Amino acid sequence: MVRLFIFLVVVLALGWGFSWLADRPGLISITWQDHLIETSLMVAATAMVALIGLAMLLWWIIGVIWTSPYSVRRYFRARKRDRGYQALSTGLIAAGAGNALLARKMSLRTRGLISADQEPLIHLLEAQAALIEGKHDEARKKFEQMAEDPETRELGLRGLYMEARRLGANEAARQYAEKAVEHAPYLPWAAQATLESRSQAGRWDDAIRLLDQQRMANILEKPQAERWKAVLLTAKANDRLEGDPKGARDDAMAALKLAKDLVPAAVIAAKAWLREDNVRKAASTLEGVWKLGPHPEIAGAYIRARSGDSTVDRLKRAEKLEAMRPNNVESLLAVAQAALDAQQFKKARAKAEAAARMQPREAVYLLLADIEEAETGDQGRVRHWMAQALRAPRDPAWVADGFVSEKWLPLSPVTGRLDAFEWKVPFDQLEGPVEEGSLAADTAIASLPPVTVSEAKTDTATEEPPKPILVEVKPAPQEAKPAQKELAVAAKTPAPANVISKDGKSPENEEEPVPFFGRPPDDPGVKDPDAAQPATRLRLF
Repeated sequence: MVRLFIFLVVVLALGWGFSWLADRPGLISITWQDHLIETSLMVAATAMVALIGLAMLLWWIIGVIWTSPYSVRRYFRARKRDRGYQALSTGLIAAGAGNALLARKMSLRTRGLISADQEPLIHLLEAQAALIEGKHDEARKKFEQMAEDPETRELGLRGLYMEARRLGANEAARQYAEKAVEHAPYLPWAAQATLESRSQAGRWDDAIRLLDQQRMANILEKPQAERWKAVLLTAKANDRLEGDPKGARDDAMAALKLAKDLVPAAVIAAKAWLREDNVRKAASTLEGVWKLGPHPEIAGAYIRARSGDSTVDRLKRAEKLEAMRPNNVESLLAVAQAALDAQQFKKARAKAEAAARMQPREAVYLLLADIEEAETGDQGRVRHWMAQALRAPRDPAWVADGFVSEKWLPLSPVTGRLDAFEWKVPFDQLEGPVEEGSLAADTAIASLPPVTVSEAKTDTATEEPPKPILVEVKPAPQEAKPAQKELAVAAKTPAPANVISKDGKSPENEEEPVPFFGRPPDDPGVKDPDAAQPATRLRLF
């Protein structure tokens, strides 16, 4: 654009000059060796311009002839370089596609057309070709050569780092990452690897310092950096909880400011507050996280905040949590468990059944089994809830890379990834027959067998498990009219709910109630006083 502007200015200047001379005619006389040359001013100016243009043309022709050997060499060199770059591009594409044969062929062609000193990407192509062919030793040598060159140091260190990770040499991988961070702290992979290695070694302060540097260098986005910093502060607080509760409390509270829903940080902060006998602060911290998202660990720490509380006091604290987040499964389970501990079985059963209707899962049915065991001791009903637990969806847990942990960890034990644990249902526990939905819970509650009454066999040495009483009534002959009258009178009396007939059904579910006799058949009270007439035969099992 600038050249075009200059060309236009020169053309306009020449045109204006010739126009100015044309408006002012004149005569020029030149005397040279007894010759007199006279011409007009316009002709003289035109001739001068033509001579200047001819001189420039002759100078250009002489220059072209003089530099033609170099121009020819440069032309062929550029053509060879272009062919080399074309081969290099084709080879890199082939290496990325996994075509080892073409990548090696293009690598050799590139070597013949371009010098490796001029183009460092040739080393990369050769290393990639060696990796595809499975020649890892050759690839490592290439990466080492690249690591020694300042121009390709970062690329070589990354290749060596990946090879060390592949071989499981974690210490060597850490050293390569540390070296890369020293020369280029802005590399995301190096910073991430160094951050994870420092975290695995428990160097939380160094990890936090490196994370702050990455944040200032805009390597990480602000939400991600704040989340990871909160995780590191929580891990640091967990390590300091036993020896320095006050420092652990400060770190945990700082983590909660960065990630308000971080459950482990809230639990650690509450434990630190409780060690300072500050129950109010501990409860306030747990309540803040509970309002954001109910969690069983929050409920457990909140309900058992004071070790000297009675079961009734713990039940009141659980009900306070439920008031904060009503109609929530975790709230209902917390109240049900506290009510069970307080021996308030009616409330425990109601809350547990409500949780089952809302979200039927394994923990809900197991809690119902515990309630049944404590209230009635009926093994049939307990087994009913246990069977429902086997078919119910599994409970959420701390999961990272397929690994299920009983407690939260800052790093994944499988890959070493930071902030990998999530509170969710493990994938490996989703197999098998699973019944979901509130209809499954309603069906389970409706199919609950009735409570059975067992005969307690008192023995000074042992006590056998109770067995249900089975009653079988056989009709009397037609001529035994007095006995039939007694049975008819007994049939009008409602049978108690704790009797099960021989066919396994409760009398409540039958159309006609079955009479119940509380004394053995050899008792005179159940025999017909008139011995002449046959009586109804009764058998008790």
